[in-house]
Amino acid sequence: MNRQQGWLSVYKPIGLSSFSVVRKLKKKFGLNKIGHGGTLDPLAEGVLPIAIGKTTKLIPFINSDIKEYEFEIKWGEQTSTDDSEGKIIYHSKNIPLEKNIKSKLKEFTGEILQKPPKASAIKINGTRAYKLFRDNQNFEIKEKKVQIYSSDLLKIFDKNLKAKIRISCGKGFYVRSFARDFAESLDTKGHICSLKRTKVGKFTIKNANLLDDLLKIGQSLSEFKGFHKSSSMLDDILAYELDSEKDKISISQGKSININVKKLIYPLLDSTDRKIVFLTEKGKVISFGKLLGDLFQPNKVLI
Repeated sequence: MNRQQGWLSVYKPIGLSSFSVVRKLKKKFGLNKIGHGGTLDPLAEGVLPIAIGKTTKLIPFINSDIKEYEFEIKWGEQTSTDDSEGKIIYHSKNIPLEKNIKSKLKEFTGEILQKPPKASAIKINGTRAYKLFRDNQNFEIKEKKVQIYSSDLLKIFDKNLKAKIRISCGKGFYVRSFARDFAESLDTKGHICSLKRTKVGKFTIKNANLLDDLLKIGQSLSEFKGFHKSSSMLDDILAYELDSEKDKISISQGKSININVKKLIYPLLDSTDRKIVFLTEKGKVISFGKLLGDLFQPNKVLI
């Protein structure tokens, strides 16, 4: 069982940290190596990609995928954590109109500057920001560039005090920061009062497994219908199916091999980095690296 490799799309419930989900699955299935892509706060729910075995080496490719969130903003209150768990630090009596929310959303598209929340996992001189925050330390977090691909106002409710929004974004995006900054742009204050992640690349709510269901099943993960091969959940990859045992041995030793570039399996969409090639064997990624001409040089080996 410990040699298993692949992906699980798990629906993380409210109240558990992403690490707690990993710990529970590790204990349940007796796994030596397991990791998750894209941390979700304990107060958030939704899609959490889980990597099993050496598939953990592929997590960086999942983290760079497009993510989708549905969340609710409460107007008129800014909190210390930018969500409902923190203390209210500012008030505003200004409640934005629907037309103004829709208009302003159009401005929050493309590349924007964003400052992560102080209660986040960003490292400040080697220490997590949330730890400094809990210790009442004074510190500043630098702004960084993030990408918003699309956003929609889904509904306004609770006497116009709350708005539900859906957003599609890139790597490193903080919904809590967006709520804070978006409220400021509307001349008010705001914080997240509910947050659900609905998509991370090919991981969606439709293919996500409830954590409780996973913890109750009796069969091994490889027999479970929600267990995906390591290559199947990677988006826009440039792949090559390896059919030579000699080449497989060379790769396992970290050696470069020559491949027939005419046999490359091209994705439906253009890869974001055509230099990276994944070697696969029966749907399982066994290595990824760079291609120079017809010479494949492995960066990571998964066998």
